[in-house]
Amino acid sequence: MILPDIACAPTACDDPSPVDQLARALDAAPLDVALHTRMRDALREARDDAGFAAHQLAVAAFAALGDAPPDRLALALYNLATVYAMKGRAEQAKHWYRHTLAIHPALASAHQNLAALLDAEGDRDAAAMHRERAYQLQRVFVEPALGVERRRLLLVGAGRGTGNVPLDALLEFWTTSRIKYAIDYADDAEDAHLPPFDLAFNVVGDPDVADALAARLARFVRRCGRPVLNPPDAVARTHRHRMASLLASVTDAIVPACARVESCGMDAVTLARRLAQTGVAFPLLLRPAGAHGGDGVTLHASPDTALAALAQLGGPGYATAYRDTRSADGYFRKYRIVFVDRVPYPYHLAISPHWLVHYFSADMSAAPWKLDEERHFLTDPRAALGEKAMNAIAEIGRRLDLDYGGIDFALTPDGQVVVFEANATMLVHREAPDGPLAHKNPYVDRIADAFERVLHARAESPCPDTRRPAPTQP
Repeated sequence: MILPDIACAPTACDDPSPVDQLARALDAAPLDVALHTRMRDALREARDDAGFAAHQLAVAAFAALGDAPPDRLALALYNLATVYAMKGRAEQAKHWYRHTLAIHPALASAHQNLAALLDAEGDRDAAAMHRERAYQLQRVFVEPALGVERRRLLLVGAGRGTGNVPLDALLEFWTTSRIKYAIDYADDAEDAHLPPFDLAFNVVGDPDVADALAARLARFVRRCGRPVLNPPDAVARTHRHRMASLLASVTDAIVPACARVESCGMDAVTLARRLAQTGVAFPLLLRPAGAHGGDGVTLHASPDTALAALAQLGGPGYATAYRDTRSADGYFRKYRIVFVDRVPYPYHLAISPHWLVHYFSADMSAAPWKLDEERHFLTDPRAALGEKAMNAIAEIGRRLDLDYGGIDFALTPDGQVVVFEANATMLVHREAPDGPLAHKNPYVDRIADAFERVLHARAESPCPDTRRPAPTQP
């Protein structure tokens, strides 16, 4: 059986090349080992290293599975899809995950991975469908260490939507076994039947997402019997509209006023009253609650446009006083520093002509002077930012009190820190080692090394409640 949306492999279907001919044949017979072997060889001949590796692994998996039934043989297709996903070949990965699910529709990890790919390309409805199916089938996903296991880390996260801490770049795959637990789909009884683990990390890092799970997470922590990184009460303090209060007494830190607003029943009078209560004046930024990366952020100079945008949110949002942080050269700068065990580490600097600064849209690699300035920040943040800014950032890290978190900010002309956001959901990732942004990788390694030290120290520390043993397998 083939899913309806699998018509041909993601290549040029009208090109009668050997690879395309084999792709069509494999769509008709995805479990044919001989075809996969021929495809592997054709891709090697075509110098498609990623495709060759994917089909080579599939052929090896077929050999290991032998005469297994089709649903077991589908694991070879799952491996094929996963190699493509790891190589950044999303179209081929989706194609083979769909073949996998056509044969083995109850393979939760294939639904989960396909959902992530669909989410990344903005197909939210299809992603939600596959994610829902994945977590109905399975709540616990174990990813064993690739080498000698040093520890077992339980990642307690939300299966629904976004809001989890992005940790892939920080975890050592060779020594750390990861146990991913979709706690929002699991009832309390499942906590007692988790595989053994050395420590837990609450990766529900967005406080708006965590709010709905607060009671559930609190019960888990009470019964956990192991150290918990980023405990829920610390995450709860990082709501955007509470940040000004949390950091109010930090010298040389400026946190623009922020109000949480509802999209339903909000007219001009109600909005004006809410903004007045919280000290938010126009111009202001409006963003949906639970959104990151600048998604849905709009700038408004008047209540008319703000009300119209608020109505489009379809849920709660945040109204934040806009502060013009443009530097003297006309560019906007957004710095990111990551806190590991409350210690600051520089991650990147984005420089853009637009007020909504994103690293990917700032075209950093096209301007050598921007990269030079970023290198200076990464090499010596204290010299780049100034003494009082670094002192303020260090104090912000202590106030957040997160085992892992971060801050996005700008500087005023006199060196004060303008806080854009500070929370646990800060993304860190490595760049291509031969690319124009490779200079960032040693600083990502520093962050990962610091995180590894935290995991080691906390895994060896006494349990917070020594009366309870660690959960064991049933």
